[in-house]
Amino acid sequence: MSSRNGSKPEVVVITGASAGVGRATVRAFASRGARIGLLARGKDGLEGARREVEAAGGKALAIPTDVAYADQVEAAAEAVEKEFGPIDIWVNNAMTTIFSPLKKIKPEEFKRATEVTYLGTVYGTMAAVKRMYPRNRGTIVQVGSALAYRSIPLQSPYCGAKHAIRGFTNSLRSELIHDHSNIHITMVQMPALNTPQFNWCETRLPRHPQPVPPIFQPEVAAEAIVWAAHHKRREIYVGGPTVQAIEANKVAPGLLDLYLARTCYDGQQTNEPVKPDRPNNLFEPVPGDHGAHGIFDNRAHDSSAQLWQTTHRGWVTAAGVGVAALACATVFGVKRWS
Repeated sequence: MSSRNGSKPEVVVITGASAGVGRATVRAFASRGARIGLLARGKDGLEGARREVEAAGGKALAIPTDVAYADQVEAAAEAVEKEFGPIDIWVNNAMTTIFSPLKKIKPEEFKRATEVTYLGTVYGTMAAVKRMYPRNRGTIVQVGSALAYRSIPLQSPYCGAKHAIRGFTNSLRSELIHDHSNIHITMVQMPALNTPQFNWCETRLPRHPQPVPPIFQPEVAAEAIVWAAHHKRREIYVGGPTVQAIEANKVAPGLLDLYLARTCYDGQQTNEPVKPDRPNNLFEPVPGDHGAHGIFDNRAHDSSAQLWQTTHRGWVTAAGVGVAALACATVFGVKRWS
């Protein structure tokens, strides 16, 4: 429960907490008065996130952590519980990627991106489950993507990792059901987001990487994550483009292969050339506090009508029933007086 309701503050762990979606999610939970374990590699970003949590009235423990190493994740979980008590919510968000055709990616680079994005989620889930099972409670939120269903070119490491997270999560969900566990696990499938990753991810493209439009602000993602952490929904989609990509892939995956082959090379690049001194966070964090937003603020949407409908299904259903009832009453009245 949240201290917003006057009860004990929630204890939340967020991986990838220093920037992007993780940073926006930190702010969202901080506004609820949560006690937050901040896990990421970049010390500058972690310190910035810690200050924001405390300014919002929450408490934070910043723990430099490379989620590609299970022992570091386990140690971080132990430190959070020692400081704040039992973990209520664990958000697996840390990621890294490479923008490149597969033929230009080195094996060690692909391995690294997979270890951070996929195995980091596995290790985080293991640490959470280890603590939540004996208590028979807790929530694990996996930050996914439309690319967990519909892969695109030039992002094979990321697409592969997000597909793997979905498969892993579905397997664990069945195990939890078998064990009659009250642990809830959910996956939030994201659209294109305006985060700093496009400024520092490894790239072999000639022009600056960009998210495939339409683009949403990371606060939209954070809103969905917080909502998913407090509602028993198996999975939620964020943004109309996510729904469209997933549903279209069910109907015509071959046609999408052709369409993406023709459009998604240019669609993932701006008109600006890649700078020769561009930073790279694949193996080491980029110094500095980069916040939640990337460089596409002027093109990013700060809300999603689809997400509102998803998180207000009861209101939407009630409105639909009301409209139907009004229509029936109108028809009945016309017939009665005709």
